[in-house]
Amino acid sequence: MHPREWSCALGTQRAVLSGFLTPLCGLLLASACGNDKSSDTDQPSVTSPSPTDTNAGVMPTTNTSGPTSSSSPPSPAGSASSSASPSETQSGQPSASVTSPSPTGGDSTGAGGATGGNPTPAGGGAGGNGEAGATNAGGSAGGAGGMTNDGGPGGAGPDGPADTGECTREKLQSAVDAYFEALGAGDPSTLPLAAGAKFTENGEEMEIGSGGLWTDAGPLAYSHSAFDTEVCMSATQAVVPEGGSDIPLALRLRLEGGEITEIETIAIRSGDYILGSNTGAMIASGDAIGWEEPVPEGSRASREELIAWMDKYFRLFPAGVCDTTSDCQRLENGGGDFVCSSGASCANGDPGPDDDNLVPRLIFADEERGIGVGFTMFQDQYTDMHMFKNTGGQIIAVHAILGEASGSGWD
Repeated sequence: MHPREWSCALGTQRAVLSGFLTPLCGLLLASACGNDKSSDTDQPSVTSPSPTDTNAGVMPTTNTSGPTSSSSPPSPAGSASSSASPSETQSGQPSASVTSPSPTGGDSTGAGGATGGNPTPAGGGAGGNGEAGATNAGGSAGGAGGMTNDGGPGGAGPDGPADTGECTREKLQSAVDAYFEALGAGDPSTLPLAAGAKFTENGEEMEIGSGGLWTDAGPLAYSHSAFDTEVCMSATQAVVPEGGSDIPLALRLRLEGGEITEIETIAIRSGDYILGSNTGAMIASGDAIGWEEPVPEGSRASREELIAWMDKYFRLFPAGVCDTTSDCQRLENGGGDFVCSSGASCANGDPGPDDDNLVPRLIFADEERGIGVGFTMFQDQYTDMHMFKNTGGQIIAVHAILGEASGSGWD
C-alpha cells in the first residue's frame, strides 16, 4: 500500500472508532485520499505536489520501487538529449540539461549525465570507462558519450573509438600521407590545417600552396618517416617529382589537437648543395637500412639515448660520431655514400656548455624504429635535417637532407 493510502485509511479508522467522523470530515478525508498516488515523496502528511518548472527542463522522476534517492538514474548512451531529462551535480541538486542532440546521435549527458550540459563530440567521453553517474563540478560524466567542461576530447562512444586528443603514431602517419597526397594534387585545402599554421620551404616562410614545390610536384615516389608522439612531430625523408626530375625532400610536421600547426620542408634542387643528389640511393636505402622496420624491443635505445646521440653528434662534429658500425652508411641528399666514420671520430664524454660546432635547433626521436632526428644550420648556409638509425646500440646509417638557405625560418 502507498504511504498516503495507508495514512488516509488509518485516519478514517481512528475517526470512526472515536465517533468524531462528521460528514464534513469524511468529505475532507475522501478528497485527500483521492490525490495523485504516483508521487514518490516519502512524507507522512498529505500534501499536494509542487508544479513542475517546465522552462528549466527539469521533470520529477517516478520511483515505483521505494523512496527517492539523491541522484537520478543514468541516461542511456545513444539516446537523444532532452530538456525533460534531469542531470545531477555532486551536491545532488538537479540541474537543467542541454537540449542539443549529440552529433553522432549520442547522449549529451554521457553514461551518467552532464552537469552544465556539454554535447558529445563524435561519441567521445571524458576520461572514463563507462562509469555511470560520475560527474565533475561544472563538467560532465566520464562514461560513453561524455565530454569535459573545457571542451576536451574524450573516449569511445557508441559509434566506436573517438578522437581522444592523444597524439598517436597512426595520427602522425595519417598527416604525412595526407600531406603528400595534397602536394601531388597541388591542393592544400584538403589538409587539416590549424588556424595560423606556419609553412616554410628552404627557410622561407610562405602561404602553403602559393609557390615552390607546391606549384609543380607529382605523386610521392618514396619516403621513410619517424614519429615522436611526445612532441607530436613527424620527420620524413622523401623523393618527390618536380617537373621532369625527382628531388630529395625533407618534411617535418607538428600536430596539435589533430590539426597541423607546423610544416617545415627542405626541397633539394640542382645546385642547392656542394654534392649532387642521388634519389636512387635514397630509395634503395629503404630496404638496405630498413628505416621503418621496428627495432626488436631488447635491442632498442631509449628516446633519451637517441636524443643524446644526436646532440653529441652535432655539438662535437666531426668528433661526436660514436658507436657506428664498420659499414655504417652516410648519405647527403642520397649522394656521397660515405662510411660514417670517414673523416670523423668519437670523443670521450658528453658535450660541454661551449661545445657548439653545430648548434642543434631541434632534436626528437622514434624509439620504436630506432631513429633519431636533428635539425641544424650546417656551416651557417645550409638548412639541414639529419636522420640516423640505431639498433642494438649501434648506428647503422646516417642520412642528411640539406640545402642552401640564409636561415631555417624557425629560429
